[in-house]
Amino acid sequence: MIRRSQASKVRYSRWDGTQVGFELDADSLLNEINDDLLYHGDLNAALRRLMNSGFDDRNGERIQGMKDLMEKLRQSRRERLEQYDLGGVYDDIAEQLREVVDMERDALDRLQRDADESGDARRKEVTDEAVSERRMELDLLPPDLAGMVKELSEYDFTSSEARERFEELTDQLREQLAQRWFNQMAGAMNDVSPEALARTKDMLAELNQMLQDRNAGKEPDFDGFMERYGDFFPEDPQNLEELLEVMARRMAAMQAMMNSMTPEQRAQLQGLSEQLLEDMDLRWQMDQLSANLQQAFPDMGWNRRYDFEGQDPLGFADAAEVMNELGDLDQLEQLMRGAANPGALAEVDLDRARQLLGEEAADSLEKMAELAKMLEDAGLIENREGRFELTPAGLRRIGKHALNDLFSKLARDKLGQHELTRTGIGHERSMDTKPYEFGDPFNLHIERTIRNAVARQGGGTPVRLSPDDFEIEQTELTTRSATVLMVDLSLSMPMRDNFLAAKKVAMALHSLISSQYPRDFLGLVGFSEVARVIEPRDLPEVSWDYVYGTNMQHGFQLARKMLAREYGTKQIIMITDGEPTAHITASGHPVFSYPPTQETVDATLTEVMRATREGIRINTFMLDATAHLQRFIEQLTQLNKGRAFFTTPETLGDYVLVDFLESRRSQSRAGRGRRTG
Repeated sequence: MIRRSQASKVRYSRWDGTQVGFELDADSLLNEINDDLLYHGDLNAALRRLMNSGFDDRNGERIQGMKDLMEKLRQSRRERLEQYDLGGVYDDIAEQLREVVDMERDALDRLQRDADESGDARRKEVTDEAVSERRMELDLLPPDLAGMVKELSEYDFTSSEARERFEELTDQLREQLAQRWFNQMAGAMNDVSPEALARTKDMLAELNQMLQDRNAGKEPDFDGFMERYGDFFPEDPQNLEELLEVMARRMAAMQAMMNSMTPEQRAQLQGLSEQLLEDMDLRWQMDQLSANLQQAFPDMGWNRRYDFEGQDPLGFADAAEVMNELGDLDQLEQLMRGAANPGALAEVDLDRARQLLGEEAADSLEKMAELAKMLEDAGLIENREGRFELTPAGLRRIGKHALNDLFSKLARDKLGQHELTRTGIGHERSMDTKPYEFGDPFNLHIERTIRNAVARQGGGTPVRLSPDDFEIEQTELTTRSATVLMVDLSLSMPMRDNFLAAKKVAMALHSLISSQYPRDFLGLVGFSEVARVIEPRDLPEVSWDYVYGTNMQHGFQLARKMLAREYGTKQIIMITDGEPTAHITASGHPVFSYPPTQETVDATLTEVMRATREGIRINTFMLDATAHLQRFIEQLTQLNKGRAFFTTPETLGDYVLVDFLESRRSQSRAGRGRRTG
């Protein structure tokens, strides 16, 4: 984490729209998933899809999604496999051994040349015999690395330089082989003396014992172990679990290198290990630790292997580093693939991701990990038992986005500000006053009344009131409208791309009424084969039903029951793309038929007549209206005297909102002036 120094100075300036900043905020994030959430009704799935696809922030910078990042990760893996040749581990060793042999042959040549030039026949005879014998030993060196190292270990070098070079080489190989299971372990692993190897063996034995103690339910002495062997572990693990995970990752990477070798390469490495690490107990402790860690961390990727196809040979140290990188790429891919929501990406080691994938990819991962937390901190979503859900504030914000989206398409001179209308039941202050008359509500305006009394009798106290002084506040009758929105949830709605537009209208209408007309009532009914009441808090998660049937009759029944408990102007707004093809029988069972039967049509129109008798106006908004649907709606409007609108998904919101607002204005004009008092 980058921290600002306390000594640094910060300068502020007025925002003019040109500065870079404000890349992410909770409201814009929620707006990114608005349509997805409304269409599918699943907040968690919408977050996953956003995480997968990515998006542009408010500065136009691209936040890469999991799809792009996974492709970049795979490309990074391919580049390594196509560049390197794992056989270079042996090429490097073999080349250095050949250099040692060449140094020895050069020394033998010099020895024989000196004997020839000495003129001493006996010296020449003895030298020729010795040189011939040594050359034969060199010629008969076995081709495998382990055999070559074994024979050279027993060879009596003529060249002290060659002998020293061979000893240095075997020490280096012994160190690298000792580290092959531990992958760049620090401390004593860099020392391959008998004492250091004995200490390493003791460390492995204690580590295996701690694993056995943990499996047996005992508490291992982790602190004591780290006091004795902490120099082996530069990562500074804080507990046994961290220590074991570090070891498991190293050993799994080395196992992957073994798995990626050809059988011949593996045999050579095994033989070389046996030759240079002669301590059988040390090798047994290594094998035992590997088995214990595979059991403790079965998902570490012990069986993975890589197909190297490149030309660049890898030495031991380089091979260990590349295998480490490939293992980290695999682990990162596994974490990204398994991330159920953006919050899971918080587990990513961003510094390592930056090394493997670059700055841009790491920044995208960091920002993706912040998405859910940003929405949570803003109070728009909350985590309930592992799943994210919208809060009431989030619900309001989704509705506001839908409302703004629809209003942004309307001409500004059509709508303007939306006043709170005043007709119907209840009273609202108008801030006007009038002299009291018998029968008026006694809403006394104290200031005006006292002023009248003082004006009548003059100054001084006490102020004596008479009925002529009384002045009351004038009130206006307030409007109340009760609306039920019926939304078609049958399978044809998404099939014809009508569902999202209808749901946006529902969210927008709910937002409009709850914010601008708080006295109004809005009920929601979804209908397909049957109808059901929808609570506003559940509206974002409403999706279409995977059934056939457009049961308007049942929808009208539920809407009438909801409106029967309300007062004021009552209306039903129905959004549909199909004619009535289902109804509920007297026994409560749904009946579906396509084409619709006369029984279904009659049952639906019966509910329309009941709504008409109860003073409920029905306005219908038709999407993809067929000739059959138009004929039915004509019958409906003749019975109810409501209105019908033929519209499209693109204009549905305009029609519904404009009609609703014009209706409220009409009520306002009709009621305005009907003042009490």
